[in-house]
Amino acid sequence: MDQEVKGYSTVKLIRYIICILLCFLSIFPFYILIINSTLPSYKIVTGIKLLPGSQFATNFKNLIDAGAKTSGVNVLQAMLHSLIITVPATILQIYFGSLTAYAVTAYKFKGRNLMWGFIYAIMMIPTQVSIVGFIKLCNLTHLYGTYWPLIIPAMAAPTTVYFMKQYMETGLSLEIVEAARIDGSSEFKTFNTIVLPLLKPAMATQAIFAFVASWNNLYTPSLILATEREKMTMPMYVSALKADDKNQDWGQIYCGLLVTVLPIIVMYFILSKYIIAGVALGGVKE
Repeated sequence: MDQEVKGYSTVKLIRYIICILLCFLSIFPFYILIINSTLPSYKIVTGIKLLPGSQFATNFKNLIDAGAKTSGVNVLQAMLHSLIITVPATILQIYFGSLTAYAVTAYKFKGRNLMWGFIYAIMMIPTQVSIVGFIKLCNLTHLYGTYWPLIIPAMAAPTTVYFMKQYMETGLSLEIVEAARIDGSSEFKTFNTIVLPLLKPAMATQAIFAFVASWNNLYTPSLILATEREKMTMPMYVSALKADDKNQDWGQIYCGLLVTVLPIIVMYFILSKYIIAGVALGGVKE
């Protein structure tokens, strides 16, 4: 018995050590990011520093005044541009992804398996393969150089549909849907008032992923907004700061990266309570 207790304690200790190590590996890059944003450029290039400096105010002021490198756009404008794209794109992706997953899960119709196979196939096609046709379509619809091509396609996100369908198969009781239909509820009303509240944990998880992916997207905005540099997003802004190889101010760049990360952290803290509530709910057995 004592050997079993000792063995269990050893396993528990190893688990704690692994968790602490993983937490350290996750937090350490953010710590270095914060430290570097407070240091002058010449100290950053000499190696990793663990103690903060006193240059954050100067670095932030230089970040605000970096219009010469960023087509006259300052960091606050770049953040606003990113929010204009990211917030509606996230909302559209989560809502229509959930709606599509609900249709595939709750309805039995001819061609459902073919439709699901098509969604699987789309998941395997990288953005780079279709980008030429996408830009041509933007030109034909006169949307090139606007934010719309970065927002509207979020409605068709196959990874979100896949995740939401997997969640619905285990976390959504179709008996509730049938009861709502018997009571005379319309299909959209049933989805919006009954199904969506039950999907909050999955929606919160996907909202974080969607927000991060849209906020950090550099490839597509760089192509769509190539002729409209005054509309640049935060990733484009930081990339523009790094473009001048001879006069790179690393303190300014790290300060820009810190500002870029802050909305993502805020988004996570806002939605994390729904994820935790979903995990706790899923742990309760009937």
